[in-house]
Amino acid sequence: MTDNCPAPFNMAAYVLAAGALTPDKIALEILRASGAERWSFARLESAVRGTGTGLAALGLPPGARVLLRLGNSVDFPLAYLGALAVGLVPVPTSTALTAPEITTMARALSPALVIAAEGVALPDHPAPVLTLNALRAMRDLPPCDYDMGPPDRAGYIVFTSGSGGRPRAVVHAHRAVWARRMMWGGWYGLRRDDRMMHAGAFNWTYTLGTGLMDPWAIGATALVCEPGAPLGLLMRRHDATIFAAVPGVYRQLLDRARMRALPRLRHGLSAGEKLPDSTRAAWNAATGTRIYEALGMSECSTYISGSPARPAPEGALGYPQAGRRVTVLNGDDGILAIHRSDPGLMLGYLGPDGAPHLPLQDDWFVTGDRVKQAPDGAITYLGRDDDMMNAGGFRVSPLEVEHALAAHPALDDLAVTDVEIRPGVWIIAAFYTAASAVDDAALMGFAAERLARYKQPRLYRHLPTLPRGANGKLSRRALRAQIKADDDRA
Repeated sequence: MTDNCPAPFNMAAYVLAAGALTPDKIALEILRASGAERWSFARLESAVRGTGTGLAALGLPPGARVLLRLGNSVDFPLAYLGALAVGLVPVPTSTALTAPEITTMARALSPALVIAAEGVALPDHPAPVLTLNALRAMRDLPPCDYDMGPPDRAGYIVFTSGSGGRPRAVVHAHRAVWARRMMWGGWYGLRRDDRMMHAGAFNWTYTLGTGLMDPWAIGATALVCEPGAPLGLLMRRHDATIFAAVPGVYRQLLDRARMRALPRLRHGLSAGEKLPDSTRAAWNAATGTRIYEALGMSECSTYISGSPARPAPEGALGYPQAGRRVTVLNGDDGILAIHRSDPGLMLGYLGPDGAPHLPLQDDWFVTGDRVKQAPDGAITYLGRDDDMMNAGGFRVSPLEVEHALAAHPALDDLAVTDVEIRPGVWIIAAFYTAASAVDDAALMGFAAERLARYKQPRLYRHLPTLPRGANGKLSRRALRAQIKADDDRA
């Protein structure tokens, strides 16, 4: 269980404090097929505080939102922590987002500044844009003072797809990073001497938290690979002790290469989507290490998990982490809910008035995750209680995808859902009615102009009608059954 967050508090100061005890230790290695970019804790903090000085000099008001449009380079965490250090509110976003997508987000966000790398889609918004060169020039400025304040003030914002079809801005307090200490023992088994490798991009909250902020907060080393780098080889070459990824990455590593024993690896971590038992077993057989799984969401990071200290029983996902305030509504077989007092729960969704609003049901935030709880507290995950899709660990609203594709002039009616194409592998599929079938390549090109790659359907199916009930409600379950029936006939 974590103690109460100290006050006053600043997220950036906290994340970098442990590293100050070992200033020459390597905090970050960005791994490439040949070589690595290395940053010591001393160099990291100097660059963060210099960046803070540069951002503060821009004259932005306290609490102003800074939209980050940066790739998988050290510039991302430097800008993120630099903004936090001086009381600004960074908003990490994926570089895969298209101009229409990021414009929609910017309208909801009203950022005071956009920090962008060259070639990344920018929003149609009047906020000034800080270039990468200008950002990098700030690193060598004198160090800023940390803006210390109430732990409950807004710290950062992330976007998540809501069931209503539009991305929702999730506002987190500075204290959210302190609450992540519950994961150190409840999921990671994290130690100061660990070398945590994460397979994701910096701008994904899973990488940002599990791959960077948490290792640094305990004084451990973070290893992040450049896109396309050979993960298995680099895991061995750079002595990773913990590996974190989504299930799809574990599958790819097992499929693409003959995984060998990893003598320094203690265990793996998995989150983002359900880990198939077959993948878990194959990884254990190939490497001799276990994978510990966690359930979480952008609104509260992870809160149910197995761990080296308390592995999940067979068939179960894990246990509520010590210090979490969660329950299962409607008995032991129902919907997970998080109490408003949970220290890691968001402040709320950003509302039209610019303030966060936390939707509650009798003091509980209802997650939409259907589970079954055993007498010993173990949680078995049964799936979502809504139509949200899972695309490689990203939750995607079918309504958002449908809205983007509905503009195609040849389509009369349209629906999307996720479908299982082989055990444990899910993709987004689009089903449509039209006077005649539309070329799949044309539909894929249309989607690529409007949606990030992870939101784009990988399968298109022309149907005479879409399945609807007597009340006219679309049946996504029937759409999934259509794919299964076609596969059985094949």
